[in-house]
Amino acid sequence: MRVRNRPGAAEYMAEYPQYVVAGPEQWQGKWQARFGNHQPLHIEIGSGKGRFIYEMAKAHPEINYIGIDMQVSVLSMALAKQVAAPLSNLQLLQVNGEALTQYFAENEVDRIYLNFSDPWPKKRHEKRRLTYKTFLKTYEKILKPHGEIHFKTDNQGLFEYSLSSFSQYGMIIQQVWLDLHDSNYENNIMTEYEEKFSKRGQRIFRVEVSYH
Repeated sequence: MRVRNRPGAAEYMAEYPQYVVAGPEQWQGKWQARFGNHQPLHIEIGSGKGRFIYEMAKAHPEINYIGIDMQVSVLSMALAKQVAAPLSNLQLLQVNGEALTQYFAENEVDRIYLNFSDPWPKKRHEKRRLTYKTFLKTYEKILKPHGEIHFKTDNQGLFEYSLSSFSQYGMIIQQVWLDLHDSNYENNIMTEYEEKFSKRGQRIFRVEVSYH
């Protein structure tokens, strides 16, 4: 999803190297040292404006979180939340989600969140979907054994495709929600898009899967 360019966003992010990690390759396999603790590590790919990852970090200080997004404009909005009320268990990366193995060692990550990813609806763009098999292979490398992916979307087509992709890859589908906001799921933290879509009456789909 294209986001309007924010003048000065890159310069703003450069002012806060304690939150936005420059040269993240150097921390591959060493993220516990970066955080200064030995807590589990959860990452969100495509964290956008950062509401979800920030609120998760706030609600779970016993877990370390990293928000990942390529777009400077939206990531600068995520940074603004962190600057306003800093959390010691949150870091941000402006990197490509396709290159995760450059930034995380094997079995270093406990959980991956994919929230409202670009559906890339055209068949010729299938390989760009974050639940395509090549992405699932990458996630498997950095996740610990039995590591989990938590996926949310408002796009039914992408959800159905993702369920099939997970299944064909041999993953375990643990729980499925076909209408998250009309369910007994507790303590749901919404993204900005989730709130907007749900207010329009759109269903939110969610699934939790794990590797064998």
